[in-house]
Amino acid sequence: MKKRVTLTFPKRTVQMAVTYRLAKDFNVAANIIRAQVAPNQIGKLVLDLLGDIDAIEAALEWMRSQDINVSLASREILIDEESCIDCGLCTGVCPTKALTLAPETFKLQFHRSRCVVCEQCIPTCPVQAISTNF
Repeated sequence: MKKRVTLTFPKRTVQMAVTYRLAKDFNVAANIIRAQVAPNQIGKLVLDLLGDIDAIEAALEWMRSQDINVSLASREILIDEESCIDCGLCTGVCPTKALTLAPETFKLQFHRSRCVVCEQCIPTCPVQAISTNF
């Protein structure tokens, strides 16, 4: 099973080796999608968790017991097609090639299934046509 979660760490737990513990104690693989972690600051981590459903649930409960805020990530990238000028700047920063330009029309194409919601495209868009639903 695969589950995407957003973890918010209080300042005192930001240095905890969470991904190590997930693998060692729960046999859950953690693919880091996005991380904003710094010493003595609130940290955020977006993870794809892979493993047995019961192991993932146990891991989520353990993280909550450590005062880590766990929320299921249901965020998606949204593109305002009326505002988009098909400049292609976002395609250059997209690590998964979820954003491409059609070779024949040079129109922006969004392949939602490839998107990992890393949000690198959002600040790149000169007309602010890209956002998230979060």
